[in-house]
Amino acid sequence: MTRCPSWLLVTAFLAGGLGAAAQPFHLPTANHAIFERGAEEQFFVGTVGKPWTTGTFGCVRTDGRQFHEGLDIRCLQRDAHGEPTDPVHATTDGVVAYFNSKSALSNYGKYIVLRHRVEGLEIYSLYAHLSEIRPGLAPGQPVRTGEVIARMGRTSNTRQGISKDRAHVHFELNLLVNERFAAWFKSRHRGERNDHGEWNGHNLLGFDPAQVFHQEAALGEKFSLLNQLRAQTELCRVLVRKTDFPWLRRYPAFVMRNPRAEKEGVAGYELALNFNGIAFQAIPRAASEIRGKDRFQLLSVNTVEAEAHGCRRLVIHRGSRWQLGKSGVELLDLMTF
Repeated sequence: MTRCPSWLLVTAFLAGGLGAAAQPFHLPTANHAIFERGAEEQFFVGTVGKPWTTGTFGCVRTDGRQFHEGLDIRCLQRDAHGEPTDPVHATTDGVVAYFNSKSALSNYGKYIVLRHRVEGLEIYSLYAHLSEIRPGLAPGQPVRTGEVIARMGRTSNTRQGISKDRAHVHFELNLLVNERFAAWFKSRHRGERNDHGEWNGHNLLGFDPAQVFHQEAALGEKFSLLNQLRAQTELCRVLVRKTDFPWLRRYPAFVMRNPRAEKEGVAGYELALNFNGIAFQAIPRAASEIRGKDRFQLLSVNTVEAEAHGCRRLVIHRGSRWQLGKSGVELLDLMTF
């Protein structure tokens, strides 16, 4: 069996080094089978008794009704007891935003969140089910692309647990919804526990890392994460009657111009959401462009996308009409809190 080298000696970087700015992301482990045609099962770990596709991103679990917000990447190295020992690497330059070292506090087990700046976008990567977080790692500490930050494991607080044969790192790329999440949660979920403050999973909206890796490989220096996010498939459009909220300030690259609102004044924003709730386009609207007085208004629904990727239930079909689902209203409430 191959053993993981000592933490004090590990200085390995992923193939390709730091990379150019146009290709910022690198795989978080030495498993590169995602780029080999027909080798998906060597890269992704599916759920118990299910195919490898259940370890991918999206509406891939419980026959498409359950959302999985990251990639479950299979281990390559094990010790004499069959436990995973793969080093886990920072996907790109950043700083440590948060880590949880107590397995019992999360179904992610031990996990790390890193903050990155890519093309002006504030991006967060997450690495979960770790057996060990690198000693000495601390919030605010800078990390470089490919730097070892942890060791793969199978920690979790779920009843079933993760078996040795399914050992993996759960990897996500996210946008942060609201830096006031803890206050919102305390206000909206009175009496419920929030063990992770702003780093509660409900405050992170994931996008598909596999699409990022494949587009980087295909486009090379022409790859743009910003363009990829702006080109997300639209699930719906909503109108929020608020003129200033954290998402607009954190992700101004998603805000479009509207001469009418610039002239008359902004009374609200029209948001285009993808199936996971990422508001990848925000159009300021003047009062003369807004009908109705509801705080949140559903303007349109892409029915093909809603039927194909509706597991988040941001919008639901009632009778002959589409309406915002409970999870959709809650997301907008958090986004504009």
